[in-house]
This record gives sequence, structure tokens and C-alpha cells, in this order.
Amino acid sequence: MSVHTRNFDEPDEVVELEKVRSEMVSLAGMSFSHDIHEPGWRWAEHIRPHVGTEWCETRHVGYVLGGHLRIRLRDGTEFDCRTGDVMDIPAGHDAWVLGDEPLETLAWMGGTTWLSSVQTLKERVLVTLMFTDIVDSTAVAQRLGDRAWGDLLNGHNQRMADTVDRYRGQLVKLTGDGVLAVFDGAARAIRCAITCRREANDLGLTIRAAVHAGEVELAGEEIQGVAVHEASRIMSHAGPGEVLVSDITRAFARDPQLQFDDRGEVELRGLEGTVRLHAATDVTVYP
Repeated sequence: MSVHTRNFDEPDEVVELEKVRSEMVSLAGMSFSHDIHEPGWRWAEHIRPHVGTEWCETRHVGYVLGGHLRIRLRDGTEFDCRTGDVMDIPAGHDAWVLGDEPLETLAWMGGTTWLSSVQTLKERVLVTLMFTDIVDSTAVAQRLGDRAWGDLLNGHNQRMADTVDRYRGQLVKLTGDGVLAVFDGAARAIRCAITCRREANDLGLTIRAAVHAGEVELAGEEIQGVAVHEASRIMSHAGPGEVLVSDITRAFARDPQLQFDDRGEVELRGLEGTVRLHAATDVTVYP
């Protein structure tokens, strides 16, 4: 059966980088992209470090649905694209969003080409993320003093890193008073979070944690993607000592040793929709 229409609500691919989101569909042998660039986006700042070229070497032909874009060509020529303009931007340019309104465009040339070099540097993978955070860390630091708090924090960080390694996770970064780690198994990530809670308790600290499965982009040692923001927002719902697990992560775990209390549906700040959360109870678990 022939396909005569496509809708960006069901894109073939979605690519998200800092301050830009691109949704792509194909129809009748052509590729179209719906792109949203946030205020403050600039090609030289947000894309050039990934592609390694001095200028954007892709020609863009499309229509400006909203916003204001300034373009500078390599010969010094500058011009603007505004709402309602049909644009034809030659290869060899820099571009940036002007004003407080996002730039929204529909492109039928160059919509996928400019992303190809970026995508080759990024690998999308399904992982389980774990965030932890020390509860009332500022108050504890004030009570102990700088030197004692520094020693305690170093001890905490080392224990968290050792625990992540024990459960075959990868420590992505220390977040000041917590950690972000990724795992290739949901059950081990949940077990790790429970063990991190116990290790913190042994030090006289209370942590909160979130465990969430989702797709992320790997770029060197960094991870990016909506799932990272979702996991962080889930942790903000956790009370002292709680390990909150998203419903999809609980389903992936399928581990009879793990037990959960349903915490119901919640909204995640700044993100659409709701997610059901579960609190992992402190049962005896081992790797």
C-alpha cells in the first residue's frame, strides 16, 4: 500500500544535541527534518566542536516556521531568516539564534546531512542509569567543618565508586555530593543503589537514589539524552533513604529477590507526561 502522508509525531529518527532537536521523516524518496533550536544556540559553539570543521559545510533549504536566525558566510556576508521566510543557506556558514524565541524550521535539503558527522561520533545505547545524592549535605558540611567534611566526602565517593565497580557498572561522574553511573542490567543497577544506601549509612550519611532505564547517547566519556534528565527528576521525588525506580526499570529487572512499594504516578518537572515510580525495599541482595 502506498504511503501518501507522514507526520512528525511519528518520526523515523530523532536526534537531540545541546539546544537543538531534529525530527526526521522520509517520503517519496525525500528526507524532511523538523528542527527546533533553543535561544542561545550557535553552530560554532554547539556543533563545531563535534564535527571539527571551521564552518558548516551543508546547504540548508527550507522554511522558517518561527523565530529569528542570523547567518554569516565564510566571505563575511551576513543575512537573517525570520518567520515566514523560505531559506537557502549555502555551505560554508556559521549561524545563531537571535532573541528569546526558539527557531523552528522545516527543511527538505540539508536536514539530515549536517547531523551525519555528529552521529558518527555518538552511539545510542539502552542503559540503566543510577543517580545518588547525599541528603542535607550542606547542613552536614557546616556541622562538621571543611576538613572533616572533606574527609567524609572522599570516603563516601570512594565507597560509591567501589560499589558501582562491584556491580559491574560504569561511574560516569561525581556530582559533588552524589554519583551518576550506568549499567547494562536493570537488576544490578537497583541492587547497587540499595548497597550504596547501606554504605552511606555506615558512614553516618543518608542518601537518596533513582534508577531509570532509557536510551542515551555516548560521546566519549559523556552521556546525553532525555533519559538522563528523567533519572535526575525521578531522584528529586525520592525522600531521605529512598531508592526510587521507574516502572519500566522494575519491569526490566524481573528479579524475585527485589521487592518494591508502589509510589504512584508523578509528573517530572519540565518533561511531558507522567511516570509510575516504585521504592525498592532494603532486602538482602548480592551481585
